[in-house]
Amino acid sequence: MTAPAMSQRAGWWFVLPALALIGGFYFLPVAGSLLLSLTDFDIYAIASLDNARFVGFGNYLALFENPVFWTAVRNTFYFALVGGPLTVAVSLAAALLVNARLVRFRGLFRTIYFVPFVTTLVAVAIVWRYLYHPQYGLLNYMLGWVGIGPIDWLGNPRWAMPAIILMAVWKNFGYHMLIFIAGLQTIPAELYEAAELDGAGPLQRFRHVTLPQLAPTFLFVGVITMIGYFQLFSEPYVMTAGGPLRATTSLVLLMYEEGFRWWRLGTAAAVAFVLFLIILAWTLVQFRLQKEQA
Repeated sequence: MTAPAMSQRAGWWFVLPALALIGGFYFLPVAGSLLLSLTDFDIYAIASLDNARFVGFGNYLALFENPVFWTAVRNTFYFALVGGPLTVAVSLAAALLVNARLVRFRGLFRTIYFVPFVTTLVAVAIVWRYLYHPQYGLLNYMLGWVGIGPIDWLGNPRWAMPAIILMAVWKNFGYHMLIFIAGLQTIPAELYEAAELDGAGPLQRFRHVTLPQLAPTFLFVGVITMIGYFQLFSEPYVMTAGGPLRATTSLVLLMYEEGFRWWRLGTAAAVAFVLFLIILAWTLVQFRLQKEQA
């Protein structure tokens, strides 16, 4: 055996444990879930596999005829398309503010902004449920200063999803802010100096220097934000349990209800694969748009 062939074989032996783990803990469960979505696997099938029947695409067809499924799809897109861009915008604004030369105690501000991200959602939910309280909440108290009457933030179907979005943006923007700060620090100072010598103002430097240089960072932050927001679950589960009137039921929450409340595991697996296809399609669209802009 030649030396290059021996080297190649040694490389395969080195990566084999990692490939085995990825195959065993990722691809095998995914394949099992896909098979599960083609059956009517339920609580009776847990007792005996003889009770499970192959139904083909029956679970998918039943989902498409279920109005709750389309409500969950609409809520998920509402949360992702409003909360995602809002989170990116707030994260970028915070990064620009913290990264400014005139700002002192940058480390302190970065820590303060990052704290919500590492705080447990249960603790965050307790605080925000108080802020949203229709009678004693701080938010309604502040709205009263400008003559706006109290709003039942979590009990009104019209306001429940905006309330969830506001809390999610507050909790998550600190993580994306750190990524934007890392991107800002890679921009050469010479570009800003050259633009300033050409007479460019702050807004022009931001538009013609900062934004183009941050394009890869925008792509990364945009992709991970949208993937995370399409998997909305914890916020509505803790704050509203999917209500009121299904106004905050997301696809993942519907999957949880089908799988672990009603034990229709085949239907839950079908919801998971529909969500996978949505996320895959949206990610490909983002990459395509980024490629066209580049």
